[in-house]
Amino acid sequence: MQRRNAHIAYNARQPRLYTIGEELFNSISHGIGAGLSVAALVILIVASCSRAPATLLPIYIVAVSLFGSALFLMYMVSTLYHALTPYGARKVFSIFNHISIYLLIAASYTPFALIKVGGVAGWWIFGIAWGLALVCSILYSVFGARMRMQSVLSYVVFGWLFVAVLTLLKDNPLSSTCLAFVFSGGTAYTVGCLFYLMRKYKWTHSIFHLFVLAGSILHFFAVLSII
Repeated sequence: MQRRNAHIAYNARQPRLYTIGEELFNSISHGIGAGLSVAALVILIVASCSRAPATLLPIYIVAVSLFGSALFLMYMVSTLYHALTPYGARKVFSIFNHISIYLLIAASYTPFALIKVGGVAGWWIFGIAWGLALVCSILYSVFGARMRMQSVLSYVVFGWLFVAVLTLLKDNPLSSTCLAFVFSGGTAYTVGCLFYLMRKYKWTHSIFHLFVLAGSILHFFAVLSII
């Protein structure tokens, strides 16, 4: 009976069962996020084509495409993960789900590195961000299910590290409006992580999904503001 009325959120140390209602909300909320990600990608590409200097247009397109694609990937994988039954493929999608978060963090700061910082410094930030995303993804693939708290902490540190780098540059290229969007988005993601860690309470994971959506929307406007 218990198996018929609940889905299991795959985690070796997580005993609580998600109810069907929770999983339905989780799937729908991030399904909406996937749809919004496609719209965001189109808007950013169109904005780049109309606003970017001709010589820099390829960089703009690559930067915003990485951001929009990573958004879509993260939301689509999350949607499929929560929609699957708690056996077989769900374990694999759990790993993909967390890896996609690292990729999104790197992709979120790619437009700032390549468009606003630019030059050698911008490419260094870009390279380090994606290098860290790759290393963290490999580590999670091997140890993630046994290091849940550490993996969440790594998301927060990884994300805020690059916010600090961007804001502490000698000649800060970001406007106050852009910084407000960046900080607000980072705060939404961070608060969401707190709810993610409270998974023994009902609906906290669903609340986490809402904060993730809010963070993504705020970072979309941050990227749009620099084009």
